[in-house]
Amino acid sequence: MSSGDEKTEKPTAKKRKESRKEGQVPRTQELGAWAAMLLAGLAMPAMMSREFDAIKGLMIDSLRTIEDPTASEALQLLGQGSAHAFKALVLLGAAVMVVGVSSALAQGGFFLATKTVQPKWSKLDPIKGAKRIFGIQALWEGAKMLLKCALVAVLVKGAITSMMPLIGGMVPIDFMLRQTGAEALSLIRNVAVAGLVMAGADYAMNRRRIGKQTRMTKEEVKQEHKQQEGDPMLKGAIRSRQLAMARSRMMADVLSADVVLVNPTHVAVALRYDAEAGAPTVVARGAGTIAARIRELAGEHDVPLVQDVPLARALYSSTQVGQEIPAELFSAVAQVLAFVISRRNTGRVGGTHRSPRHETDLEPVPVAGRRRIPSGPVLATR
Repeated sequence: MSSGDEKTEKPTAKKRKESRKEGQVPRTQELGAWAAMLLAGLAMPAMMSREFDAIKGLMIDSLRTIEDPTASEALQLLGQGSAHAFKALVLLGAAVMVVGVSSALAQGGFFLATKTVQPKWSKLDPIKGAKRIFGIQALWEGAKMLLKCALVAVLVKGAITSMMPLIGGMVPIDFMLRQTGAEALSLIRNVAVAGLVMAGADYAMNRRRIGKQTRMTKEEVKQEHKQQEGDPMLKGAIRSRQLAMARSRMMADVLSADVVLVNPTHVAVALRYDAEAGAPTVVARGAGTIAARIRELAGEHDVPLVQDVPLARALYSSTQVGQEIPAELFSAVAQVLAFVISRRNTGRVGGTHRSPRHETDLEPVPVAGRRRIPSGPVLATR
């Protein structure tokens, strides 16, 4: 197997989600059972004391009823005993349910393994079945079973050994019963603690096994990343097409511009002014070959070109297509528009002209897409 085919990478979020659907979640079913057993061992002394008192009272009432029995009193005692037993069972069942839910949440929460219930021909493969029977997981299950039996046997032997001096000796029966009950409860708690330790080891083994099964190769991680993020080449092609379409729309808007401010060769910004809309709007802008194409279209459709180096540069750096010009440039652009409109009113359109402005300094304007404002005025020579 080549190094690229080795599963050395941790599973991605998508892979973990798919693994949960297939039932590949590290957990052990014994954790809830042992935890419930420990809870019973801890709560049983108080519960038994309460139950003994209740049973004692119920027996006294029964003996009193026997002296003069009636059907109504018998039914009343039966109801009291049934209600008491029902409460005890509900309390015990609720405690077991809480422990079971808590253990499930602690091991990864609830999940619905939908793929495990789907019929698959691979489940009938005898070779895979033999691997499951004689594989590492089967060996671990067998070793775990033997370990549990041996541990429980050792704990039971210890409890019986500690009780041997009480059997056959001159010990009051009530003391022997109390001691036997205490040893039984201690045995339950010890077995439960040992079971929790084994359940923790079982969970660690399952987590390690599931982690190995869900690991991915570097190629699988790359392919999944491509599926989620998209193929870079395809995304680049889509982006290029979008830019081309936007550029085509921008070039079409040059025909409706009132003036094109140029650098004169490097930068071109086309403006359109609508008195009802407010400030002039940038309908096209560009540098290099795009600026040359804007100048060419303006010349073909009689859109006047005005050479104004500082104003063209300021507009190009501070605006985007579709934006209104900055307020700092209103005065300078107004002079250019007034010149163009006055020529158009006399029937003169198109052509290349020098700027009617005489000032070379402009107020600083923020760069498009940035918050920083240039520290000094824009200076240029014509």
